[in-house]
Amino acid sequence: MGLSASAPWFKFYGDMPHTLNYPAKTIYELVRAAALKYPNDVAYEFMGKNVTYSQFMARIDRVAKALLALGVGKGDRFTICMPNCPQALDTFYALNRIGAVSNMIHPLSAPSEIAFYLNFSHSKAVLTLDQFYGKLDQIRGDLKQPTKLVIAQIKDELPAPLNLLYPMTKAARKVPKLPAAGDFIRWNDFLRGGKTIDELPDHPIGYTEGASILYSGGTTGTTKGILLSSANFNATALQTIAASGLHDIHGKKMLSVMPIFHGFGLGIGIHTALVGGATCILVPQFNVKTYAKLLIKKKPNLVPGVPTLFEALLRTDLLEDADLSFLDGMFSGGDSLSVELKHKVDDFLKAHRAKIQIREGYGTTECVTASCLTPKDYARSGSIGVPFPDTYYKIVKPGTTEETDPNIEGEICISGPSVMMCYVDNPEETAQTLRRHADGRIWLHTGDLGAMDTDGFVYFRQRIKRMIITSGYNVYPSQLENIIDGHEKVLLSCVVGVKDKYKMQKVKAFVVLRPGFEPTEEVRQELFDHCRKHIAKYAMPYEIEFRTELPKTLVGKVAYRVLEEEANAQVEA
Repeated sequence: MGLSASAPWFKFYGDMPHTLNYPAKTIYELVRAAALKYPNDVAYEFMGKNVTYSQFMARIDRVAKALLALGVGKGDRFTICMPNCPQALDTFYALNRIGAVSNMIHPLSAPSEIAFYLNFSHSKAVLTLDQFYGKLDQIRGDLKQPTKLVIAQIKDELPAPLNLLYPMTKAARKVPKLPAAGDFIRWNDFLRGGKTIDELPDHPIGYTEGASILYSGGTTGTTKGILLSSANFNATALQTIAASGLHDIHGKKMLSVMPIFHGFGLGIGIHTALVGGATCILVPQFNVKTYAKLLIKKKPNLVPGVPTLFEALLRTDLLEDADLSFLDGMFSGGDSLSVELKHKVDDFLKAHRAKIQIREGYGTTECVTASCLTPKDYARSGSIGVPFPDTYYKIVKPGTTEETDPNIEGEICISGPSVMMCYVDNPEETAQTLRRHADGRIWLHTGDLGAMDTDGFVYFRQRIKRMIITSGYNVYPSQLENIIDGHEKVLLSCVVGVKDKYKMQKVKAFVVLRPGFEPTEEVRQELFDHCRKHIAKYAMPYEIEFRTELPKTLVGKVAYRVLEEEANAQVEA
């Protein structure tokens, strides 16, 4: 019936408990428990400004009262369209404090996408930054229900004298000034409105009720709202701490660079840190230079991120002589980490005096984020690790509930306390994705192909939807990318399928070379020769196109669909 923490691989996790105790608390209540233990510790840091846990609790209460005064209450939905900044964190936990549901979306979404998310969630209000006001203003006519708009500003959360100097910076000057008056509420006015509320409810929501909506393509590639409970978030946080091999993360610093709208950024980068009494170093916008400077200056102990974030480590000169011995954990998720990129990052860490290896996790937004992780100081080549405590993995024949034998490829299924409640207003897709098997458990069908060995180590192969079929053969892009990335001159690659009237699809590779190497025809032929040695003839790329960088999604994954569309458009032209 699948494998969990009672499986043979448990020996690789040392004294990690087989099962955990999950308090009957909401998201807010579990963080409040940490605040009662560590009131004077720093909960989060933003641009040099520290907020202690006791201050954080006071800020949450203040926002909670403002929300009630705005007319937002139990069961109502409120959209947070923000980068990683204090107002976003305060509002996320304040919504849970009053029993409302947060609807998490990326502020860089297109106006039409924002309108879709607001209409889909029936949000009563939305919080965003002044720089995104124009996008919200232009979609007012597209909204199907009255939606109040709250506008925050970065400068309000900066320490002195940065708050005074910020308006003169280049970044601030690019932001159009807010109208003197308009159909919106400034953040500080929003907070002042909360003074009319005397009392906050004690227990407005149960820990098993819906707490937040995140978004995913699901197994069919179309946008779906994923309803997650406090129990889901809390299970993920407690399991992640247990699986980290650190036993206790209190006092550690987490580099919270993954965006708050994403399960990985919110569930691991924020909630796990706060539940464990750690400090979140909030990073509102990622770039390679900022990343390197943060590592050197802040010395974070824990760094979760997507593979492209760690690939950036290898590209910056700023870390050339850096001592990274302060690192206690580096965790890759959100996308497949190639074996070769892992080796490159591990070599980089070792060369910079870090005593750790990068560890790969796996999960889906349908279970908040990670539910599987490579053990500390032990990795099996190509494996995404072993399940978290109380989490079961099973590999089934695609389209069935029939379990495969060990090492036989099939669809990855997950069962455990972090599995979502449902897809919002989509019972058909929910029924396809959450299925009760003959063992009586509810299993999440991930839409991912993988295998599991006899020790319970899981191996991710590919999204089922991304598989390339050429001349009747199945080709898995991630396997080819692994091989191409293994060439000494390659930094990163992406393989896509291109329409072909004879083969159905043919294979094309996009390649970014490592610094110091030029994209010449000679190098291209080297890569073709390298591929011929390791790739079956039917799976060989017909073309290798060099790029200086690959397009990224809003969460930093390689946007293979963009490259796929470009390649197919060229063929059709």
